[in-house]
Amino acid sequence: MKRVKLWDKEFEISYPAHEIKKDIENLANVINKDLSNESMPLFVSVLNGSFIFTADFIRLIEFPCEVSFVKLTSYQGTETTGTVNQLIGLTEKIEDRTVIILEDIVDTGITLGKLIETLERHKPKSIKIATLLFKPEAYKGSLNIDYVGKKIPNDFIVGYGLDYNGLGRNLADIYTLV
Repeated sequence: MKRVKLWDKEFEISYPAHEIKKDIENLANVINKDLSNESMPLFVSVLNGSFIFTADFIRLIEFPCEVSFVKLTSYQGTETTGTVNQLIGLTEKIEDRTVIILEDIVDTGITLGKLIETLERHKPKSIKIATLLFKPEAYKGSLNIDYVGKKIPNDFIVGYGLDYNGLGRNLADIYTLV
């Protein structure tokens, strides 16, 4: 499918599944090198959007680790609300552990900033950020994004876990709003 219609909007393919797979493999290779000597790091996946990315990524990690999930939201339709709501929290102990946040996309950084603030209260050894997609033009944060799969323009996208009002997460490719 070159184009898809979700609700009232049309989207065009912009990031094919084979490129996504390659970028995830590259991310995993770098993280495998950088963190291979860490003692039981914890990967924290941000739901809902990161569930597919996390599943594909974590199977490529070559050292013992744990995976957990948090659910945060700041979007309604195609726009960020500017407010972050934590819906499901972290249950693992993270004190003195390396935590790697797995994000599907970093755009404004609002959600990520709130998550980091929450995690820092639990005194981890370090916090690193790995994202499949990064929108440098939209980014308003000051956090260092440690691992980036692909930099993309500030367009609204769906597919590979990303949605438009609940639709499109199941698409293997990533599509841009036409």
